[in-house]
Amino acid sequence: MDELQSIHESVWIAPGVQIYGRVSIAAHASLWPNAVIRAEAQHVRIGRMTNLQDFAMVHVGYDAPTVIGEFCSITHRATIHGATIGDHCLIGIGATIMDGAVIGKGSIVGGGALVPEGKEFPPGSILVGIPAKRIATRDASRENRLNAWQYQRNASFYRRGLQRAWDGPEYLAWIAAKRAQVQADRDLEAEP
Repeated sequence: MDELQSIHESVWIAPGVQIYGRVSIAAHASLWPNAVIRAEAQHVRIGRMTNLQDFAMVHVGYDAPTVIGEFCSITHRATIHGATIGDHCLIGIGATIMDGAVIGKGSIVGGGALVPEGKEFPPGSILVGIPAKRIATRDASRENRLNAWQYQRNASFYRRGLQRAWDGPEYLAWIAAKRAQVQADRDLEAEP
């Protein structure tokens, strides 16, 4: 780990992940194959229980840090560039969020969407398109947290060399219990 980096010991980092510059990553986050984080200027901060999936790209703007909240899923091939992502958000496959953009808590950015520089969306926004437009308002915090919990479970399995975390009766029991915990917001302070 580089001296500029502060990465909690519980973070799972897959082979092929690249991290450069001033980066902090909180507890129980996970970084999946070929994710890249670069911070030559400004800084990157990633919250607890957040996952950066395969080929996600996180970079900074010249004047804008990148801040990603807790319980977020930055899905495959998504790019976050000098933007702020609130807690409990899901950024869809291939979406791009540009410098100075702000995505409010509990939002979903649809796959392939482009959020232009400086655009701000309030909590509970459902965004799609190029450029991204809000098509609905709905607090997706709980479903997004459940997704983050699934990725945290997956990371704990991968750490042990197991690659089938979402299969079988034990998983079905776990997801039912976790769903009930999330619906009651008892997951917010829970440890994995």
